[in-house]
Amino acid sequence: MSPTATARLVLVTGAAAALALAGCTSREEASSAPGNGAGPAASAASAAPVVDGCTIAKTGYPKVDPKTAIVGFSQSEKEANPFRIAETQSIKDEARKLGIPEDHLLTTNAQSDLNKQVSDIKSLLDRGAQLLIVAPLNSDGLQPAFDAAKAKKVPVVTIDRQVSSKPCTDYLTFIGSNFVEQGHRAAAALAKSTGGTGKVAILLGSSGNNVTTDRTQGFKDELKKTPGLSVVAEQTGEFDRSKGQQVTEQLIQSHPDLTAVYAENDEMGIGAVNALKTAGKNPGKDVKVVSVDGTRNAVQLIADGSYNAVIESNPRFGQLAFQTLQQFEDGKAIAPSIVISDDAYDESNAAQKVGNAF
Repeated sequence: MSPTATARLVLVTGAAAALALAGCTSREEASSAPGNGAGPAASAASAAPVVDGCTIAKTGYPKVDPKTAIVGFSQSEKEANPFRIAETQSIKDEARKLGIPEDHLLTTNAQSDLNKQVSDIKSLLDRGAQLLIVAPLNSDGLQPAFDAAKAKKVPVVTIDRQVSSKPCTDYLTFIGSNFVEQGHRAAAALAKSTGGTGKVAILLGSSGNNVTTDRTQGFKDELKKTPGLSVVAEQTGEFDRSKGQQVTEQLIQSHPDLTAVYAENDEMGIGAVNALKTAGKNPGKDVKVVSVDGTRNAVQLIADGSYNAVIESNPRFGQLAFQTLQQFEDGKAIAPSIVISDDAYDESNAAQKVGNAF
């Protein structure tokens, strides 16, 4: 893998920690890519030292060795989708790389049920987890689980979706993408592919989730720079391919002059492509399509000419999650947020970079 393909990260401190960052998406269809977590890992780039971050001394937690400790991983959504497959596999791969015994990595899956995820995390604690990595289902609702971890003095690293609880008090840190910036980049890509004119439909993600708010805000803010592009409709597709297809079918009927679609994840974007083709339209040509994620199916569609751009969200958190836990246990200060700088795919590079997709 070339160095330019490797995801870069920036540590966020001070006021930057107030950025409303949130998590990745639900995808109901499996990708053609193998679920082996291969591809550019999320790894930290050089950054200024953390001056006032969270330390083990501040928390008063007992010191443990991540390589020999019992580590719990709580996955939020079913793994019949490319993002979650790659995310979970990256945790398992890094644990194996570090020599952590298989019976010391405990994993659960909440199957998109918030109450189950709370129970899952409490179960991991009851089974002896000394460190926790959590992929939250929602930004709110996990406080009882965090309270249980705090009572047992177990540090929690959250990945891919930021929670509304307090870092260094309820959890250690958040590792994930800047989704407002992803919205900015998606709008810029759409402006480029459309030539700056057209009528746009937004396929929104699920409600009650910061990713939807952030990606929408970023997209609309950036779109103001291109007055020739106007949003004529926005409707939720719940981050789901089939729902994205159903919504697009409806939008084609109500807006037959639609010329562009912004989908807040790839699965909805792929659903939109299916709907456009069924309606006799030529996606990628008649109707431009831009989305956020980086799944192999979507990137391949760009290479095939039926899609226009994808802004990446890297799901391979394993290396950085364990690295962060090790730094915490070593007494180093941990920033409240660790933000990934994501890649992007378009017609100029998709064919060459499809192997980087998940």
